Amino acid sequence: MNQAHINRIATAVPDHEVHGFFIRFAVASLAAQPRRQSLFTKMAERSGIESRYSCFEPADDPEGPCADKAGIFQRGAFPGTAERMDLYEGAAADLAMRAVDRLALGPDVAAVTHLIVASCTGLSAPGLDLEIVHRAGLSPSVERTLIGFMGCYAAINALKLAHHIVRSEPAARVLVVNCELTSLHFKETDDLERLLTFCLWGDGCSAALVSAQPTGIRLDGFKALLARDAQDLMTWKVRDDGFDMVLSGRVPAAIQSLLGGNVAEILRGDTVDEVDLWAVHPGGRSVLDAVQRTLNLAPDALARSREVLRANGNMSSATVMFVLADMLATAEAGAKGCGMAFGPGLTAETMTFAVAA
Repeated sequence: MNQAHINRIATAVPDHEVHGFFIRFAVASLAAQPRRQSLFTKMAERSGIESRYSCFEPADDPEGPCADKAGIFQRGAFPGTAERMDLYEGAAADLAMRAVDRLALGPDVAAVTHLIVASCTGLSAPGLDLEIVHRAGLSPSVERTLIGFMGCYAAINALKLAHHIVRSEPAARVLVVNCELTSLHFKETDDLERLLTFCLWGDGCSAALVSAQPTGIRLDGFKALLARDAQDLMTWKVRDDGFDMVLSGRVPAAIQSLLGGNVAEILRGDTVDEVDLWAVHPGGRSVLDAVQRTLNLAPDALARSREVLRANGNMSSATVMFVLADMLATAEAGAKGCGMAFGPGLTAETMTFAVAA
């Protein structure tokens, strides 16, 4: 039976680097609580993140009345969900097309048969999928699928769906887009855990072409894991003031427990030592540390994931695709790999792959 391959991956982030600004904005929000302010600063410095990008331009003064130059995120009057969705509708399409254009499909765009779009940071109809069809020049009859609100692990689900499509339709050429604007859900709060959670998030988008053409990364198999007793540790809810992420400090331990007893199933017969490439979603430094500790990986095994985290933060579903993009560009033919991403549930979506000759 034919096998699906990720032939190309392109990535994109918005123009505005915001990590330092948001750290200082949060510090200013804790001005009346110097002890918590000091604790926040120390913990933020240990995040492993040096830069993140946002679809909106930050204000000049992080201690001023607004978080953004347009004056939408005003202290004491942050926007509601409707206004944030209006922002998403325009900015998501622009960022998605930046990634799709970088795939350089050229005349091959007419051969795309399926479009899969994953996003958990915005909703609209007609939506992002139709904007991509229009702007990229895809056939109006392209088969479209939306994967919504799954969180960080949605990229693995999108690749799983593309895998099934190609195996059932050998001529299929599937365009997979993961577009996330996490910064739109910035909350005004003095809650330390929520501020630290927001310090992880950045905006980003990936676009990938999946087909039966035997070049790139071969998709071999998938395995989903669910920790039912930890479902409240990571949640993503729609609220009046945007989407609300809860990310408990107990998540790394839960991931460690979830992975520990399922390694053989995840690797489909291989041992950890036989895996050359680890494409682990960098949900945070502590998440990567938990995976490394649980699997007893070499010190540099997650270097690519840590670099994506350092340069971009956690971009939800797009993030693991940034890791795979680096592997696609640099890994040697024949290398075996394992990918995994984590999200609400608590869920781990995993896959095995190999770099095609």
